[in-house]
Amino acid sequence: MKFEIYRDKGGEFRFRIVATNGNVLAASEGYSAKASAQNAIDRIKSDAAGADTVDNS
Repeated sequence: MKFEIYRDKGGEFRFRIVATNGNVLAASEGYSAKASAQNAIDRIKSDAAGADTVDNS
């Protein structure tokens, strides 16, 4: 799995989480600064390990 940072057509920075098979698992909102997109990635990496799974079905 990897994170990809890219610029959208409007010039904003976004990131997506891509599985090893190439499927996009998630995509972010737009950020005006690349550093903001990177900070969001860093937060996900640090917080996801302790995240709970909630089944609301």
